[in-house]
Amino acid sequence: MSSTVKDMLATYPADLGNIDQAKLTACIEQCITCAQACTACADACLSEGMVGDLAKCIRTDMDCADICTATAAVLSRHTGYDANITAAILKACAMVCKSCADECGQHADMHEHCRICAEACRSCGQACNELLGALG
Repeated sequence: MSSTVKDMLATYPADLGNIDQAKLTACIEQCITCAQACTACADACLSEGMVGDLAKCIRTDMDCADICTATAAVLSRHTGYDANITAAILKACAMVCKSCADECGQHADMHEHCRICAEACRSCGQACNELLGALG
């Protein structure tokens, strides 16, 4: 099955080097999915009756969405590649995904959107760690 991310990587005119393209593709896709889930979860939290109790969840969702979006963008650029920047943003993304998954997980029994978001965060964090491990 083809994806836009995979197709765009395949059209890159220069050699991408030894990077595991399957892990790179998966990581970019997971970051995009996680950013969307976190944005939607923050918005859903704002619609809950006890919104004040969800302030930390909303903040964590928004931080995670922003960092996942930035990570997907950095991973999508290859000209002038800097492994140190890539490693740093992957570590940051994995960290915020863990934090967001933990926070949303605390509300998952009461709010289905938090359960779904926590799952997306765990998957994204795992994809970031797998790509980080493949980078060496």
